[in-house]
Amino acid sequence: MTRGYQYNFSDNGTEMFNTEGRRRKAETMVRVSSDVQGPSLKSLSVLNIGGSSGIIDDYLSQFFSEVTCIDIDHKAITFAKENFEREGLHFIEGDALNTGFPSDKFDTIICSQVYEHVADANQLVKEMYRILKPGGKIYFAAGNRIMFNEPHYNLPLLSVLPRFFSHLYLRAFGKGKYYYEKHLTYWGLKKLVKEFELIDYTKKILAQPSKFGAEYMIKPGTIKYKVANFVAKYFFWLVPGYVWVLKKPDNLDTSSNG
Repeated sequence: MTRGYQYNFSDNGTEMFNTEGRRRKAETMVRVSSDVQGPSLKSLSVLNIGGSSGIIDDYLSQFFSEVTCIDIDHKAITFAKENFEREGLHFIEGDALNTGFPSDKFDTIICSQVYEHVADANQLVKEMYRILKPGGKIYFAAGNRIMFNEPHYNLPLLSVLPRFFSHLYLRAFGKGKYYYEKHLTYWGLKKLVKEFELIDYTKKILAQPSKFGAEYMIKPGTIKYKVANFVAKYFFWLVPGYVWVLKKPDNLDTSSNG
């Protein structure tokens, strides 16, 4: 089966309309962005790729000067426009692989848990590079292929299996016919974003979840906290998900990348 576009993701029993959960994620995005960019984000424009229902974008608009969300999910974007669109906050039903934006447009980009959902992750990264200003930064949250439990379907080791067996596994448990999501390993992710300077925030968030608004994921002092930090220190390639800030080099001619 050809791996085309994953339309209407918000219809698949996802958390795209969970206000509390989405705002928690947005708070972590803001705290990481403030830590790396400086406390004031008010002069910066941001593009949220795969923003879906607009809940995250509504939160981001409190901190950034201009927020734009792009997503191919018609239902989610319609909901976002009806509930959140206003001056400085815009929603576009469009293709993240070919946005149509001019080069060097945005100060920062949010790309959170998106790469595995697009038809071509390399083209996604190439397009982000093109539309990001020189010196601009991307908040890049990405799942690891090597994870025990695949969160989209709640099936152990689904992402680790060869794709043919993943499809069969999904069907056997009545959770779909085709495993669309395509995760990369730690090394695959590093290769994917090799054109950027990579600033890791995974270890920082695991060590100080309160600072980055991530206590909903991991609470200090718990067994989970201790295990997660041990794995991050000694077996980083086994961490189930990463938060990286990707910086586009300053003052480069981007014509060869677009």
